Amino acid sequence: MNAKQLDEVVHKTQELIKTPTCCQELKEMAEKWLKSIGSENEALMTQQYMTELKEDIMPIDNLIAFASSKDGQIYFGESKAKEIVRHSQEIQAQGAQYCDCPACAIVEDILKTLEG
Repeated sequence: MNAKQLDEVVHKTQELIKTPTCCQELKEMAEKWLKSIGSENEALMTQQYMTELKEDIMPIDNLIAFASSKDGQIYFGESKAKEIVRHSQEIQAQGAQYCDCPACAIVEDILKTLEG
């Protein structure tokens, strides 16, 4: 990763940590990765960070399935779950592959930068 990409990923990672929709596990991994920059562990931590990012981004099909389920309705509330399903189906029809909540949108951007 070149310096420009690193700066971009650092900035996006800092944003990710602040988002309310980012899970605690990913926040912790993101903080560990940020601390590793410039160290001998940076490459290893980057791989671990990428793995965590890939595990935590929500595929749109999974979000629709969960929000449509009884568990999803309990978790989000019936009205919010229906709203999430409707919105998710709309963005999926427009080509979205992942949830577009703040955390997932940032994760998608970071992965594109790291894998690009």
